[in-house]
Amino acid sequence: MALSTDKAVNPVNLYGGTKLVSDKLFTAANAYSGSKGTRFAVVRYGNVAGSRGSVIPFFENIIKNGGIELPITDYRMTRFWISLEQGVQLVIKALEEARGGETFISKIPSFKITDLAQAMLPGCTTTEVGIREGEKLHEVMVTKEDAPHTCEYEKHYIIYLHYNWWGDRDRIPGGKLVEPGFEYSSGSNTMWLDVEAIRQLLKTDIDRHA
Repeated sequence: MALSTDKAVNPVNLYGGTKLVSDKLFTAANAYSGSKGTRFAVVRYGNVAGSRGSVIPFFENIIKNGGIELPITDYRMTRFWISLEQGVQLVIKALEEARGGETFISKIPSFKITDLAQAMLPGCTTTEVGIREGEKLHEVMVTKEDAPHTCEYEKHYIIYLHYNWWGDRDRIPGGKLVEPGFEYSSGSNTMWLDVEAIRQLLKTDIDRHA
């Protein structure tokens, strides 16, 4: 099982490009596993809430040092929220169900970075400082180009392979093909966290791991 990232989707830097290549090589490896039964699949999610790649520790450091203003790279910026437990659960599900070649993606809520700032420091002022090199405005997990090969399940999506040797019979039961042109983006998600919901998740998903 390979761990992917939203950076592999429409990559804008070398890191994202290498992650995309990794995803493609890993899933394509199923063509060479033969009769040995080895299965290769991918799990994709963004930065885990509170991890080093998340903005949360950055904001926390400013607040701990008495800061009353938080820098926002772009006021339009959104992200997906996934906890460590949710990430682990997705990996376990993929290990149990994968038949080979799938990319598993959790159905999780989005939030605005401006709302995160208010949840962490109520009433704070913010300054827009500009998007950093290699940073994206929104996280994208499924592109419109992948939509024809993507199925929606109760709690996740799966992108399936598109090769001549791979057929519909290999799909995991219970899924439904997404609509043409579908894109799973933090900016157009159907599930959103408001300031109070973020504040509660900061207590349950972050504080207990501090």
